[in-house]
Amino acid sequence: MGRMGLGNCSSVESSLSICIMKNLLKSMLVLGALATLIAQGASWEEIKKKGTLRVATEGNFAPFNFYKDNKLVGFEIDVVEAIAKKHSLKVDWKTGGFDSLLIGLDAKLNRYDLVAASHGITPERANVVDFSEAHYCTGVVVVSKKGGPKSLNDLKGKKAAIQVGTIFAPTLAKVQGIAEVKTYPKDPDCLQALKAGRVDSWVTDKLVAIEALKTNPKDGLEIGDTVLVEKVAMAVAKGNTDILKQINEGLAAIQKDGTYKSISQKYFNEDISCH
Repeated sequence: MGRMGLGNCSSVESSLSICIMKNLLKSMLVLGALATLIAQGASWEEIKKKGTLRVATEGNFAPFNFYKDNKLVGFEIDVVEAIAKKHSLKVDWKTGGFDSLLIGLDAKLNRYDLVAASHGITPERANVVDFSEAHYCTGVVVVSKKGGPKSLNDLKGKKAAIQVGTIFAPTLAKVQGIAEVKTYPKDPDCLQALKAGRVDSWVTDKLVAIEALKTNPKDGLEIGDTVLVEKVAMAVAKGNTDILKQINEGLAAIQKDGTYKSISQKYFNEDISCH
């Protein structure tokens, strides 16, 4: 899922109005903290000397980054590994909650050099981190059981599930008459809520939805309208043009030599680049 926002709600399930208020407040606090804390971080020279690129991802966002047989795999994992290989580097993977990953780029914390976790490019995020060139483009869709809501207008009087830390709550706030928006820590939790009938729809990334339908063929799930289109990119510490340049060069190289297309075909049977 390309995920576009930094909000959060304190509970696993929240009413729409409470969720929006808390999202806005949390976004202001987190972005303020990010702007204050994030500095340039490690230099490319230091990374090359160590021979290792420290990269953070979520690990719960199939098919982009997830665990399979206790191994971290997925489209973004393969893309970053390919970029690192171009620079003769190994990757030290770290995982964490999606809505707190960007703070790890803070030079004082010094947790990692790059975040590759399907962060949609937004002006708010671009104020506190620097984004690479987009490594894929996607959309946000409405998922439901057969006969359920397929568009934003269909959500009137219905309940929708979304993952915390995304921009979906503000988007759904514009829907007149929506009954309730329930937030969950992870996308798989949203899927389970839909399957169990606790919600009428699940708003998520298009490519994640396709994967969910593929792995749950007997649940009668359907993908409805695309409600947002977004570019997704990797992030480095604000002002760290040194690392950013190398990441962009590596991405361009694997796109030029066909490696990127091969990885994309492996997971999606299509090229999901923005070109």
